[in-house]
Amino acid sequence: MPHPEFKPGFRFSAIDALILVAGALGAWIVSFRIGWLGFVIAFTVGHFFLFCNVFRIARFLELIWAAIFLFLTRFTVVSGRPGWTVTTLVSLGVTVLVVRAELRRPSYHGVGWRRFNPNLPQWWDVAVESQNEEA
Repeated sequence: MPHPEFKPGFRFSAIDALILVAGALGAWIVSFRIGWLGFVIAFTVGHFFLFCNVFRIARFLELIWAAIFLFLTRFTVVSGRPGWTVTTLVSLGVTVLVVRAELRRPSYHGVGWRRFNPNLPQWWDVAVESQNEEA
């Protein structure tokens, strides 16, 4: 199996553009009927883009963010508590923590990787070499 090419940094494709446009359009349309659901769609699509294309967050950290957001959203929808303000602020706080945690990883390869992780090329070489040995 070929190893992935070394392409750190911001990434953007036609599919990414399509997802962003569809998400924005969907959020806008839904917001006329159920305002909070339009917000949830836009917030989630925005985070998906931020995590997958800008900072390229590890899956485990993404899932932590998603679990917290889903937990807060569920209770806000069902009971009105903690409410959209708290749900949004806590989720944004978790976003900051997740991004900070990712920036400290030796595998960080998102935007600004040269500044935050100048040793990434060496880490990449070792990771590829160890995969070669396992194969």
